[in-house]
Amino acid sequence: MERKTSRATAGLAGLLASVALLTACASGGEADKATSGDAAQAVTEVTFWGWAKGTKEVVDEFNKSHTAIKIKFEEIPSGVAGGYAKFSNAVKAANAPDIMSIEYAQLPDFVNQGAVEDISAEVADVKAKYPANVLSMVELGGKTWALPMDAAPQVFYYRKDLFEKWGIEAPATWEEFRAAAEKVKKADKKARIATFFPDDGPVLAALAWQAGARWFGTEGDAWKVAVDDAAGKKVAEYWQGLVKDGLVHSHGAFSQEWNASLESGETVGYVGASWGAGVMKGNHAGQSGKWAVAPVPHWGTPASGMLGGTSFVAGKGTKKLKAAAEVIKWLTTSEAAWTSRLASGTSSGFPAAPDLVPVAAKSFDTAYYGGQDIYALFAESYKTIQPGWTWGPSMTQVFTSMKDQMGKVPSGGTTLPQALDAAQGATLAELKGRGLNVAG
Repeated sequence: MERKTSRATAGLAGLLASVALLTACASGGEADKATSGDAAQAVTEVTFWGWAKGTKEVVDEFNKSHTAIKIKFEEIPSGVAGGYAKFSNAVKAANAPDIMSIEYAQLPDFVNQGAVEDISAEVADVKAKYPANVLSMVELGGKTWALPMDAAPQVFYYRKDLFEKWGIEAPATWEEFRAAAEKVKKADKKARIATFFPDDGPVLAALAWQAGARWFGTEGDAWKVAVDDAAGKKVAEYWQGLVKDGLVHSHGAFSQEWNASLESGETVGYVGASWGAGVMKGNHAGQSGKWAVAPVPHWGTPASGMLGGTSFVAGKGTKKLKAAAEVIKWLTTSEAAWTSRLASGTSSGFPAAPDLVPVAAKSFDTAYYGGQDIYALFAESYKTIQPGWTWGPSMTQVFTSMKDQMGKVPSGGTTLPQALDAAQGATLAELKGRGLNVAG
């Protein structure tokens, strides 16, 4: 089940070589002497900011089973304007948490900002638990800046009861998806097969990834930027057609409007990722047994991108680096951590460490999906993740630029292909403004 994401090219090491300077201030101190296996030391309390479902239950399990280290957990909102802004401000104020949740897409940006600590030495003993290509998402400039928690292969959630009632098969390809969308609209004039999220650039990025897009790469010591590449444009044009022809709703991602449309049966499908199973189960408990999961539609050959995925970092300036690393290792590689996270019923995370997938499969109650073996499906989707994707050094800016433009699509103020063109221009300007080398 090795991830298909390719290791960043050698040029990336050159681009991020300057981060080595950031480690000069890596902190130590007496508090570092305490580890989870040394109960004789004074208790070390580490602060942890995160938002992933089931995290409180994981923290409770850790604090119950460990004596030398305790976690002080603060749940923070996800997203650029939420937890990431809070984290950036805390770093600037020299008051960062010891541990922070960061999605893979944002990690290069925070590394370049000098917001996280190099934990290479502290986590060397567990790196073998991950396929090399999984580690590529958290290894930049030859250093390890985080440990991966979950992977997030794409899948399609759909109302099995209504699809059966209307004689619609779960679509295997995007061509079939459009045909199914037309059938849904014909069967119920208010119902739609899925939703276009005008405020969620990462969804479009994942769909572009699945189609073979390469928004970022390296050429020597320069970044190559192609947010408007042909594969991404194909996806944008496809979804533009769905929006234009009224075959999908346009609601804010996870908004009250979106959830209400799911409750009313006006939205009967959701193009999401593995973690969405817990979201649906938690938010729409009354529809238990009505939903099923299928592979995400493809362009001719089964393929997936990755939507989301979380890693854990040590915040810049922590005086408890060793203790923080011990916690990070437990959060990501411990069976107890995954059992408690998934037994909460709110999380359906898919472990990035392959050995933990059977643990996850046993821990998540699939009754909501009629007992379907959804983890087997996640595993198959995981194996089809397209190789070659690299996250750029300014994804916060990229997603913000996309959101600004995508919000105009439902009203006809712009189109999705034009939104990608605008994001391309804004990204080139951003990287050059930062003094980064850009190819072409």
